Amino acid sequence: MTLPQPLSEALAVLASTPTTLAHLVAEADDARLDDADREGWTPRLWLAWFRDEEVLALRPGLERMLAEPEPVLHVLDRAAWPAGRHRTRDRKEHILADFALHRQATLAIARALEPRQLERRGLLAGEPVTVAAYLERWAAHDLARVRRLEAALGETLADVLERRRRMVEEYRRAQDG
Repeated sequence: MTLPQPLSEALAVLASTPTTLAHLVAEADDARLDDADREGWTPRLWLAWFRDEEVLALRPGLERMLAEPEPVLHVLDRAAWPAGRHRTRDRKEHILADFALHRQATLAIARALEPRQLERRGLLAGEPVTVAAYLERWAAHDLARVRRLEAALGETLADVLERRRRMVEEYRRAQDG
């Protein structure tokens, strides 16, 4: 099946997010990951939010829309979530691995959708939303949360990739010289 362009782009964003997160925090040590911004959120907390929102709200919402007639979709309360969240797998490697695994499961579901399933509905914040619109919103939220993580780290993905490119060039010049 050929997906509508906005949905195809949304799935591409959802597929790229685990790699983006890994690039952003690969060189961050624990001190950097635990440096809170003025709202009290740390890069580690942003990573955990990606994982927990995927597991506890977003994918279950998608699955419920595919299985139930117009379910009321759950959202995580960003203000209340940090205090009660599960912390046993809080090393960045665990968070990234858990998130990537769960995102792959989400993408397997999304990529197998049939056209009629894209129009199934749920209620999100009291408003009807189709599966297609839900996935598009999800991708937009991923992009917004990546920007928040970049702000918390003080470095964008483009900055990270450019810094690494320069490091490789310098290494090659040193090897050639």
